[in-house]
Amino acid sequence: MMLHVPGVLTPEQVREMRATLDAADWVDGRETVGEQGAKVKQNRQLPEHSPVGRELGQVILASLARNLVFFSAALPLRFVPPLFNRYEGGENYGLHIDGSVRSVPGTGEQLRTDLSCTLFLCDPDDYDGGDLEVVDTYGTHEVKLPAGDLILYPSSSLHRVHPVTRGARICSFFWLQSMIRDDQRRGMLFGLDRSIQALRARVGDTEETVALTGHYHNLLRMWSEV
Repeated sequence: MMLHVPGVLTPEQVREMRATLDAADWVDGRETVGEQGAKVKQNRQLPEHSPVGRELGQVILASLARNLVFFSAALPLRFVPPLFNRYEGGENYGLHIDGSVRSVPGTGEQLRTDLSCTLFLCDPDDYDGGDLEVVDTYGTHEVKLPAGDLILYPSSSLHRVHPVTRGARICSFFWLQSMIRDDQRRGMLFGLDRSIQALRARVGDTEETVALTGHYHNLLRMWSEV
């Protein structure tokens, strides 16, 4: 399942974050990938242990914790703290797949990457190129979202970032381990939850909506790895 989550950050949060990032020190993005990824990756990133990055990452995670659509779709269990990248002057990231396991900096813990997230921090008109291309079983999808919006997609998907030919593309990116490992089951739960919420808004808490809510939680209980 691939999902556009609008308005994760407010315009004011985006402006404040961009001002901080524009003044930050960036490093070669190849420092955070393996040998295969380094062959196709050309961009810059904030260092993995950057205090600035950690502070901004906490703002993002706090916003996501309040986003009901994101929580319903992702059912997050644990996050890799958000990282930040910058593409300009033809920089790009060739076709690749994210590693299946990531270390959580400073904890010694590792998590399985079920879902990948890209949060856009500049508007499409600010740069040319730079589309995120995601390849899945339903075809190829090109994504270029407004500042503050996020795309959520399975980490098992092949994807790339096209060359940026004008301006700068600045984003946050990160991974999470979901309570539901299987993407199809996670998608079914998301669809069921959204349908329940729509029914409750229309008819209230009836005997039927209460029963459907019970089925949702029993499926979550059956399938979750918490």
